Amino acid sequence: MPTADSGKFRLAYIDWMRGLACVLMFQTHCYDCWLSPQARQSKFFMYSQLAGTFPAPLFLFLAGISFALVTEKMWQKGLPPAQIAASTIRRGAEIFAFGLLFRLQEFVIAWGWAPGSDLLRVDVLNTIGVSMMLMGIVCWVVLAIHRGPHTRLALVLTPTGAALLISLLTPPLWTTWRPHWLSWPLESYINGVHNTGTPQPWLFPIFPWAGFAFAGLATGFILQSPWARQRETRVLPSLGVVGILVVELGRWLDAQPRQLYAVYDFWHTSPNFFLIRVGFLLAILSASYAWCRWGAGLWGFSPLVQLGQASLLVYWVHIEFVYGRFSILPKHSVGIGTASLGLLVIFLAMLLLAFIRTRMMRRPLLTPQSSLGFPPQPLSS
Repeated sequence: MPTADSGKFRLAYIDWMRGLACVLMFQTHCYDCWLSPQARQSKFFMYSQLAGTFPAPLFLFLAGISFALVTEKMWQKGLPPAQIAASTIRRGAEIFAFGLLFRLQEFVIAWGWAPGSDLLRVDVLNTIGVSMMLMGIVCWVVLAIHRGPHTRLALVLTPTGAALLISLLTPPLWTTWRPHWLSWPLESYINGVHNTGTPQPWLFPIFPWAGFAFAGLATGFILQSPWARQRETRVLPSLGVVGILVVELGRWLDAQPRQLYAVYDFWHTSPNFFLIRVGFLLAILSASYAWCRWGAGLWGFSPLVQLGQASLLVYWVHIEFVYGRFSILPKHSVGIGTASLGLLVIFLAMLLLAFIRTRMMRRPLLTPQSSLGFPPQPLSS
């Protein structure tokens, strides 16, 4: 039987990984917003943007893992599939509503110069909410159909298939199969077209982004299996090896002379790049576990765990002090050194905010579930 300490540890390394996503997000946004045109030509900025390809997949992947934890708990309690679905889909709808509220706040703060179309922009919070609702539907169907010993296998294989299907459908849905018959606010959730007439790579449509959530869902159900829980110290490091193999598979597929699609965009729609990023996510998950279990990840006060426990709050707030009207530095005007100092200020301010939120106000810690809109869960199983 898992102890309270083991349950706390399982949540801690996930929080640590979410905190890492926050730090990567901070640096991506700060350098993107503040660096001058000259500084943006540097290799430093190139590597910053490369690191910036990970925060959104990390948040979505961890949303899937957290979703699996919550669904597993209700499933093991014997709740009917419809009740589980009602609870999880409702939480997804709440996160989606938070995303809409965030867009409204941004529009009000930027009143006078922000276009009205910004209210309907598909941001990562919107996609997390939609992904959670889709995952709720998938789990509902699986649990309603499979009631025997193979239920867990179905809970792993179905989201895995969904993730692969989403990645495979992304290139045509962005190009040759675009649903032009939809109004742009709806089509934008499919391919990020917004009101520009062409898909925009800076948005977060279901294709391909929801695929990372489904990959996390499958991973979460694997980690929650009795077999994996009993062999946690072997299973999680093994996932890192699997991740490396998936990365190499994606690279090998990308190197093949024949491609399936009429239009191939590696960085934005390629299923091969999707595989590579999923492989890296598995490797990061494994490394986070190892660092928190055998390294210094949980020695004393952990800034990353603290940020991870309040990730939704720091995401919401830091945007205003980087991209918003209250930006602490002039936009597109400073060098790398000044922007780095600004990044340090943002990091420390968000860390303090997270600390106040989770400690000094003496409210329940934001576990991986509650940071996505789920009620706080006890740390023991």
